[in-house]
Amino acid sequence: MANPRNEAALAELKARFAETDTVVLTEYRGLTVAQTTELRKALGFDVQYSVAKNTLVKIAANEAGIEGLDDLLTGPTAVAFIKGEAVDTAKVLKKFGEENKAFVVKGGYMDGNALTAEQVNAIAELDNRETTLAKLAGAMKGSLAKAAGLFNAPASQVARLAVALQDKKDA
Repeated sequence: MANPRNEAALAELKARFAETDTVVLTEYRGLTVAQTTELRKALGFDVQYSVAKNTLVKIAANEAGIEGLDDLLTGPTAVAFIKGEAVDTAKVLKKFGEENKAFVVKGGYMDGNALTAEQVNAIAELDNRETTLAKLAGAMKGSLAKAAGLFNAPASQVARLAVALQDKKDA
């Protein structure tokens, strides 16, 4: 690999793998430049979507300690390097794939595990972090209100009992 362009591309891929939390591999065969540009815009700033040679991706991934991608690196491959919320990116990729039949999610890598295409699509079905935290906070708030009601119930029962006893003595 004496080609300086390959060496520069490999160095860039290594840096991206080092900075990335999650990686999704896709097949872009049949997409126009306009469609690819549209996808990059939809992915946003937390995702770098790049076309790279499979051999360079294999080398960079292996040197970064990422295993399990070799079987996915066949045919034309583009890599989505995700720095932020993987769920949001998976949703964008899934929606784009539904709108553009030529686009295929091959699989990926997240939290030390290789992912199949089905697993990436399953991630797209999850709620993102903010929504999950909001649901959790709502559930906790409801539970706290119930607990407060339970703690106040004996005190109000004692007060009603005292009033009933007083009424009985007065009668």
